[in-house]
Amino acid sequence: MLDIKLIREKSDFVRQRLATRGAGDEKAVEGILQADEARRTALSEVEALKATRNRVSKEIGALMGQKKLAEADAKKAETKDLGDKIAALDAQAKDAEVKRDEMLLALPNLPHESVPAGKSAEDNPVVRAHGEKATFAFKPKSHVELCETLKLVDFARAAKLSGSGFLLYTNWGARLERALIQFLLDLHTQEHGYTEVSPPFVVGPQCLVGVGQFPKFKDQYYGAVEGDRADAMGKLYLIPTAETPVANIHREEILAEKQLPIQYCAYTPCFRGEAGAAGVGTRGMIRVHQFDKVELIKIVKPEDGYAEHDKMLANAERVLQLLGLHYRVVMLCTGDMGFASAKTYDIEVWSPGQGSYLEVSSVSNCEDFQARRMNLRFKSETGENKFPHILNGSGTALARLFVALIETHQQTDGSVTIPQPLQKYLGTDRLVA
Repeated sequence: MLDIKLIREKSDFVRQRLATRGAGDEKAVEGILQADEARRTALSEVEALKATRNRVSKEIGALMGQKKLAEADAKKAETKDLGDKIAALDAQAKDAEVKRDEMLLALPNLPHESVPAGKSAEDNPVVRAHGEKATFAFKPKSHVELCETLKLVDFARAAKLSGSGFLLYTNWGARLERALIQFLLDLHTQEHGYTEVSPPFVVGPQCLVGVGQFPKFKDQYYGAVEGDRADAMGKLYLIPTAETPVANIHREEILAEKQLPIQYCAYTPCFRGEAGAAGVGTRGMIRVHQFDKVELIKIVKPEDGYAEHDKMLANAERVLQLLGLHYRVVMLCTGDMGFASAKTYDIEVWSPGQGSYLEVSSVSNCEDFQARRMNLRFKSETGENKFPHILNGSGTALARLFVALIETHQQTDGSVTIPQPLQKYLGTDRLVA
């Protein structure tokens, strides 16, 4: 969440940065300030009343010592009245704090000053492109055609099992998916210096709050319960991304500065309801409810945040370079950024069969926004407790990488050639019918 001190001291600046997102979030600032002022006023009055009560308590002791019992009893009644007022004001302060924090949790991060203003994806500038779009001497097939011809994915039986938006990889398709996951993990751990972790696939709501997915987007995720216990609803959720558990690994801890930077990577399936998402009911692998992903997480000192952001982006780009895929990097404008992000780059890979670019990675610096929500700090060498920057990036996401790979490397005879880095995992250089 945002620093309440920043909102108090630079409320106009906060409003201006929030307004660039175009969602009207700046309107909430006044309510936050009012609740914060109500809390601070109540606490100030409590402190004054406590000082009075302490003074009266000392007077009671003196009166008791002087055997002035009637006067002492009157003072005791006064302290009881003071105690009642203190309790009432404490309750007011707590109510105001809860109201303030609820509004803070619903407020998105401030876009970094380098983020371009814009309203939607159409306003996202292209930062760079790598390689050239694949060209063919024939009309390229879509991934749906390739998957059916080569028996890589059984769309019909997946729908029979779970409904639309789910995939059943088969034979070489299942092996290719597994090979991609292993390739990504090996690349990031062996060449890029990340430590692999394998987190739970279900987490408590505090983890979703920590990364900024709750409470604003609660309707987009799958709740998990044991059996049909209605009373257990809301205690566990299927993860929408490995970011959710991995970024929270050190929640409520105070790390030593020498532990930073921390670099994790993790493979997990990802589960997303995304009710009403366009195209989720159509055949294919572009938008699905369950997909695999290798996620990158960094916890770094604030002064290193943006240098590490650039490194993480390069790590994700390396995946597509090694697989011989054309892609472009775009910077998300203020109106297209994620809730928790201060700055985001998207990597979009070219999909010949779709004739369009597909997002396969989103690399974000959330600055200290998530660290504040999960109360993760580090102790500097001077002894000061600080909030680190937390970064996340897809390194990368499947099934869209799967789609781009088979569409890009399809051949005239209907086969698909396998890029050299994947051949050792698959034991073949070509997929044939």
